[in-house]
Amino acid sequence: MAMKLPLIPGARPSQARFETLSWLTLAATIAYLGRNALGVAESSIREELDLSITQSGWLMSSFFWTYALFQVPSGWFAQRRGTRLALSLFALVWSFGLLLMGMAPVAGLLIAAQMFMGIAQAGLFPAACNSVMHWMPLSRRSFSCGLLAAGMQVGAITAAGLTGRLIEPLGWRWVYVLYAIPGILWAWGFLFRFQDDPEKAPGVNADELALIREGKDIEPKSEKSDEAVREPTPWGAIASNSTVWFLCGQQACRASGYMFFASWFPTFLQKTRGISVADSGILQALTLTGTFTGAIFGGLLADSVWRKTQNLRLSRCGVAGCMLFCCALLILSAWTVESVNLAVALLALGSFFAALAGPCAYTATIDVGGRHVPQVFGLMNMCGNLSAAACPILVGYLFSRTENWNLVLLVFAAVYFTGAICWAFIDPRRKIS
Repeated sequence: MAMKLPLIPGARPSQARFETLSWLTLAATIAYLGRNALGVAESSIREELDLSITQSGWLMSSFFWTYALFQVPSGWFAQRRGTRLALSLFALVWSFGLLLMGMAPVAGLLIAAQMFMGIAQAGLFPAACNSVMHWMPLSRRSFSCGLLAAGMQVGAITAAGLTGRLIEPLGWRWVYVLYAIPGILWAWGFLFRFQDDPEKAPGVNADELALIREGKDIEPKSEKSDEAVREPTPWGAIASNSTVWFLCGQQACRASGYMFFASWFPTFLQKTRGISVADSGILQALTLTGTFTGAIFGGLLADSVWRKTQNLRLSRCGVAGCMLFCCALLILSAWTVESVNLAVALLALGSFFAALAGPCAYTATIDVGGRHVPQVFGLMNMCGNLSAAACPILVGYLFSRTENWNLVLLVFAAVYFTGAICWAFIDPRRKIS
């Protein structure tokens, strides 16, 4: 166990919490860089390996099956071993999975590599949200979660914009080898710089520690950390909490909607609008830019509503439900237009509104979960990613049956509308006891 460092006295709070948040956000960026490359590379891989559309759907969904199923076990591991050790290990393992992607000679090994990466990345966000709970004050939780979500989109946008450009001169295999390097470097730095407990972190003064604890109804981590680790997970209380189930429902809707933009969207543009592979990646990046900006502003909006009203339900459920409803309307609007630029602009705006709801979902798991944030977040994210795993298969099935890519937009408008309804039944004040 690390020796407890003396708190540094000071007139103003130190800034160590922002370094912590920066490390976690960078991890999200690197993770999404590797996982989102497949959406742009899909057509190149399919052509080289002579895959059918249905087989490509299974390839793009394979990551999400193991990613979903290992959410809760990985969250439990992160709680037991700490974010510092767990995330360092996870990053090394998913980087190795990217190397396997670059070397796999057949489709079966590509699927195995994707599933391997899914296992490694499963614990990233349960562990990160648990650290947000311990490191960030209540009044900045939503913004912190928004930055995590924005970090995901930085990685996704970079993958969308860069992968197509790199494939042309290098080939898709070397692209995956290059994408493995950042995760290895991050793991090394994180292991030596990060601390799970603010009280044990160098550079934290008494004022920053008081700010971190402000407004929280949990005891200081150092006083109860051993008991929290040993405490059995109250699965009965989690299962009987209706808020948890509707959180899972909205996550399933948001994740499957996002997955369309992260997987089949470039192919959708290629088939319906005659866009090249490289240009489809750029247009996908433009759409994901809406998700990036929405993640940041969603956290700011939710925190602003909380500070003005002190109403958890309004700042979480009110914001998220309205935003998902607006997203559904914008996708319906994109379905009615013929112009490529206008349709992509409407879809980018829709992804912006959908992303505004993301920080609310992450923060709600912290509000409800208490000591068991990794487990509650893992359960919610498991449901979301099972839905995301099914999404590419469903899209491939719909196209093979109807040969109508535009029908997909109607399906996902309905999906986002269903997510908005889920938020009407969520109450973040119903904590796991």
